[in-house]
Amino acid sequence: MNYRDVKVKLAGFLVVGVFSLCLTGTTMAQNPAGAGPPPNNNPNLDDRIRQIDEGRLRGAETNVSLEEENQKRLQAAIVNMKDDYKRIQVLRNDIARNLVARKPIEYKLVAEQTAEINKRASRLNVYMQARVPEEQKLSTTDELKNEEMVGALVKLCKLIDSFTENPALKNAATIDSKEIAKAKENRANADRDLLAIIKLSASIQKKSENSGTSQ
Repeated sequence: MNYRDVKVKLAGFLVVGVFSLCLTGTTMAQNPAGAGPPPNNNPNLDDRIRQIDEGRLRGAETNVSLEEENQKRLQAAIVNMKDDYKRIQVLRNDIARNLVARKPIEYKLVAEQTAEINKRASRLNVYMQARVPEEQKLSTTDELKNEEMVGALVKLCKLIDSFTENPALKNAATIDSKEIAKAKENRANADRDLLAIIKLSASIQKKSENSGTSQ
C-alpha cells in the first residue's frame, strides 16, 4: 500500500468518524435530558481516531523507508555490475596484449588475472542468474596441458569479447516489441558466454597455479 492509498483510506475513516459524531449530536438534540435513554457517547473516540491516524501514518513512512532502501540496494548492485563488467574487459586486454607480444607465460600473473575474472564473472552471475538449455550444457573441461594454455587464453579473450559486446547487455532498456525473439536469443548467448567464462577461467587459474608451483 503506498502513501496515497493510506491518505485516501485515512480520509475515508475520518469522514466516517465525523459523520458518526454529527449523528450522535443529532440524536442528543432529539433526545433531551430525561426524555429517553442517555446518548451513547464515547469519550475515548477522539483518542482512538488519533491513534489509528498516527499508526497508519507510521506505516506509510515505513513503506517509504523500505522503498528508499530497496532503491539504494538496486543502485549499489548496478554500480557493482558496471565495475565488474569494465574490470573483466581490462583484464582481458592485459592478457591479449601479452599474447600478441608473444611473451612467455607468467603463470603467477595468469593465475591472478583469471582468478579475478572468475570472481567478477561469478558475481555478475549472482544478478544475471545465467542458464542454458539442457542440450547446451557445458561439458566438463579436462585439465589443461601446458601447450594448451595459449589456446585457452585466446578462447577466454574471445568469450569475454562476445559477452561484453552482446546487445542484450548494451541495449536492454531499448528493446522494441518486434525484436523480442532476437533479444531472447541474445540473452541466451550472453548466459552461455558468461557460464563458459566462469568455467574456463577457473580451469586456467588451476593449471597456472599448478604450473607456477612446479617451476
